Parts: sequence; C-alpha cells; structure tokens
Amino acid sequence: MIRHATIERNSILLLVLILIVVAIGGIVQIAPLFYLESTIEKVQGMRPYTPLELAGRNIYVREGCYNCHSQMIRSLRDEVERYGPYSLAAESMYDHPFQWGSKRTGPDLARVGGRYSDEWHVEHLNAPRALVPESVMPGYPFLARTPLKTARIADDLRANRAVGVPYTDEMIETAVMDVRAQADPDADGAEDLRARYPKSQVRDFDRNPAMVSELDALIAYLQMLGTLVDFDVYKPEENLR
Repeated sequence: MIRHATIERNSILLLVLILIVVAIGGIVQIAPLFYLESTIEKVQGMRPYTPLELAGRNIYVREGCYNCHSQMIRSLRDEVERYGPYSLAAESMYDHPFQWGSKRTGPDLARVGGRYSDEWHVEHLNAPRALVPESVMPGYPFLARTPLKTARIADDLRANRAVGVPYTDEMIETAVMDVRAQADPDADGAEDLRARYPKSQVRDFDRNPAMVSELDALIAYLQMLGTLVDFDVYKPEENLR
C-alpha cells in the first residue's frame, strides 16, 4: 500500500511506469507479426465471391444493410444456439471492408445462407412487414426493377485482387459471362462457373427471367453467407495446432 501511495502521488513516476507497461504490452502483441506468415488460419472451403455475389455484396454495402445487421457470431452459447457456429476470421478474409460489428437492429446474417427460400427473400426485401410485422426495415422494391450493371464488374474483381483477393486473370476475363451463368440456369457456362467458384449456386434468384436484376445479385450474396465452411468436419482445435 505504501508503494502504491508513492506511485500515485508522483505523477512523473506514474507516467514512466504506464509507458513501460504499455511498451511491454505492445511488444507482446506486435512482435509475433514479424514471424507469422498469416494471422488467419486457413479453412477448407473458403473462396472469393463470384462476380454476382460480389455485386450483391456491393449493393448490400451501398444500401447500408451493415448498419442494422452484423455478420459476426460470437463464441457465446446464446449466440451459437440462435445463429449457428461462431464466425471464423477466414470467413471474412476476402471482405473489404469486413462486415463484423456489434450493432444489431435485425438478426446477425453470418449464417443466413440457405435458411430462407429465394421467394422469402424476394418478398422480405420488397415488403419486410408482410413477413415480419414488427420489422422496422425499409422496403427495397426498386431492386427487382433495376438491371444489374455489369460493365465494370471486371474492374471490381481487379480492385479486390489489388488488396489480396486471389482472383485470376481467367476469373476477371469471364466476370460478365459468370454473372449471366449464375443468374440464368439456361445460360451456358454454369459448369465452368462451379469449377472456378466451388459451391456457387446457379438459379434465377428473383424469379424474373427477363433480366439479371440487382435483386438477383443481393439474394445470391445472402444465400451464400455461411455456406462455404462445412462445420460438420471443421475442427478448430486441429486448425490451431
């Protein structure tokens, strides 16, 4: 107690000791980064977004969906029981920016893929309260009427490659074709798409074969969230060895 009182009364000594503690803590956190190849564990199944999913993600960010929906399930029992397995850093390794957060006006969407049908998403995005009466979410009916702009989708892939997403030259060259192949089950190229992007879902997401809409892209993005990692075989303790 006497030593504590001495430190607390001497502002210079207190400041010096604080700086020492902060410096030690900083070294402990920063030093491993110089010899670790990656701070993110490699998880089987992860891949870059398809061009259609990437376009949908851009719409998701553009419309501010992240303001009410996080994509981060914490390793707490109530979180896991409600939303599914806790989020892995690897699941956001191709997100720029990532969609983690603590704000939830609506549910977490990290595992929303496959939880609802395409028809449900179409109706929900058009008129949320028709399905969830207590929802405060605005409707987005214009998405179904807006053709998806694909002229610069290849540039989006190039921009993501510049920050580390492993898009190949082939993926960039076939970006526009892959958009059509994923949203139109009658179009050619579905098998090539699946070869480039395993587990990619191919169908008319908005049920409007007349065009590929922004709604197609957004639903394609939502339907893949949380579907790439097979948690029946994933064992985190083995990946951390």
